[in-house]
Order: sequence, then structure tokens, then C-alpha cells
Amino acid sequence: MRWVIRRLITAAITIFASITIVFFLIRVMPGNPIDVMVAQLIMQGLDPEEAYRRVLAIVPFVPTDPLWKQYIDYMRGVLSGDLGRSILYAAPVTQILIYGIPWTVFLISISLIISFSLGIVLGMYIAYKRGGILDRFFSVFSSVTRAIPPYVIAVLVIIILGVQLKLFWDPYRGPIIGPYDPRLKPGFTLEFISSVFYYATLPILSYVLTTFGIWVLQMKSSTVSVLGEYYIMAAEARGLPERRIVISYVGRNAILPLFTSLAIAIGHIFSGSVFIETVFSYPGIGRYISASIGGRDYMVISGCFLIITIAVVLSNLIADLLYSKLDPRIRFR
Repeated sequence: MRWVIRRLITAAITIFASITIVFFLIRVMPGNPIDVMVAQLIMQGLDPEEAYRRVLAIVPFVPTDPLWKQYIDYMRGVLSGDLGRSILYAAPVTQILIYGIPWTVFLISISLIISFSLGIVLGMYIAYKRGGILDRFFSVFSSVTRAIPPYVIAVLVIIILGVQLKLFWDPYRGPIIGPYDPRLKPGFTLEFISSVFYYATLPILSYVLTTFGIWVLQMKSSTVSVLGEYYIMAAEARGLPERRIVISYVGRNAILPLFTSLAIAIGHIFSGSVFIETVFSYPGIGRYISASIGGRDYMVISGCFLIITIAVVLSNLIADLLYSKLDPRIRFR
């Protein structure tokens, strides 16, 4: 119980420190939302002074206030559940997050389930066939996909499956990007749901390609380690069926370390979606982060990083608790 309390206190301090660092960091970066919006209005033909007056009328903070005062006002709002108002989208940050989070969770959770499942099955198989063609292939594949940025893989997927093979191609709009067919009205209809899954295929494939090779190697390494344990040799000496040994003895113990990695990966759902969502114009948290950084939308950036921080901290806490339950040999003091 003391360990849990200490971890909860550490988690709270980590979240507070992250909010504070992000708040000051984005405000000392070159440029600010006022300059960005004034420049856009001037490009539309407005007089600089008139453009400046219009921007000041909609900016949700006083730019002349000292940073410490802006910080106190922001923290007061966070504690009361008010994350401020977006400058770019002219909407409350909470409303933007409520809209974006489900799309990101839908996209990345399905991708993570597919990637993790493939990694477990292939990793265990390769562990029994180590040194073979598949073993060498996935060693190279994992190294290559980890070295290539996710947005490059996403662009290659669009070019190959969308542009070249025309498997995901709209004759009027080009490659299939976005959350669903814009000609459809959102609702719980078979046509709309089918469109959502169809449009999510390429982003999911891109995410799986960038991650499942890592799960394969982790499961292979864990399985090889378990195969050398004495209780495996004892089970074989007792003449137990091979299927039972593989599933109940090898698989059950080899997968334990991966559960903690999975819990941590779940916490990184929001941070890992930035590049893929941006490339595919997917309306999730990742795309809002990318657009807000470009437009210096302080409130949205802070709100998104708050969600990411909470998710990562909680996932690490859950991973520790989960591993202590899955493996009785682990005891926290």
C-alpha cells in the first residue's frame, strides 16, 4: 500500500512538472500565435494595424501580461477543468479533445492489437525456428522499420496502395485520406461504419508496419529465454504433450514481460499518432498537435500534452501493478 501511495504521489508530481515545463517551453519558442494570425490577415489584404486589433479581440489571453500571471491563470483553469480556448479553431480546448480522442483511440488501439497479436504468434514461432530465414528476415525488417520515420512509411503506403495499385483511390479526390467519405452523413449506419473502417485501413497498416517487428523480436527473445528454464525441460521429461508445453508453459511465461511493454505502449497511443494522423489527415490528437505547433496555438498544445502526460504516467503505473500480479516472484517494497 505504501508503494502504491508513493507511486501516486510521484505520478501527480510528474504531471504537474510536465504541465509547467510545456507551458513555459512553448512560450519561449520563436514566434507566437498573434504574429501568426496577424501575418495571415495581412496576406488576405488587411491593414497591419486593423489585423492586430482583430487578433487581440479573439486571443484568449493578454499577451502583455507577465508569464507568471499567465501561468497562474492557466493552472487555475486546469484545476477547474477549463483548458482554455483555441485560437486556431475558435473553440474550447476541451471540446477539441473530446472530438479528437475517440478517433485516435480507435485508430491506434486497433493497430496496437493487430501489431501485438502478430508479434506474439510470429515471435514464438521464430524462437522455435531460430537461425532460419524468418528469423533473419525479421531481424533486418525490425531494424529497417525502426530506422525509417513513420511518416515516410505512411507516404510509401499511400503511393504504393493508393496511387500505383489504386486499391485505395477515389476517382474524384485521389488517395483515400481522412476519417470517412465526406459525402456520407455521420451516423450508426452500416454504410458509414464501413467507410470509417475502409478509410482507417491505410493508417492502421502504416502503424502496424512500423511497430510489429519490434513485438516479434521481443517475443522471440523472451521465448528463447524461457526455453532454457529447467521447468520446461522437466515438462518435456514428463512426456507432456508438446501443444500443452508450448501454450501453458512456454507461451504463458514468455508473454509476461510483453504485457508491461503493452501497457506502456497503450499510454503512448496519443504521442505515437502525430505523424501518421498528419499524413492521412486523420482528425485525432496527433493531427491537432501538429497543426497547433505550426500555428503556435498555446492552449491546444498544452491541452494535448496534458492528455499525453496523464496517459503515459498512468500506463507506467498500471504496468508496474500488472507485472506484480502476473509474476508472483515480483514483490515491491
